[in-house]
Amino acid sequence: MGSVYPREVVRDALLRNSSALLLVHNHPSGVADPSKADEFLTQTLKAAAALIDVRVLDHFIVAGSAVQSMAEKGLV
Repeated sequence: MGSVYPREVVRDALLRNSSALLLVHNHPSGVADPSKADEFLTQTLKAAAALIDVRVLDHFIVAGSAVQSMAEKGLV
């Protein structure tokens, strides 16, 4: 996974006057299950967004034709 900087996500949310975010990234491995790093990143982004009153609704992982919702797994 490339680097994701919470400050950049927050900056973009502010520039777009967002009230909520849907996070999405791909797993080239073909396995859509969230890793521990995905879980940590989601919680970090959720905390950063909360500072500006923006909700993270879900974090989707795409692996080929499979899509996994972290919210459905209780990880958001």
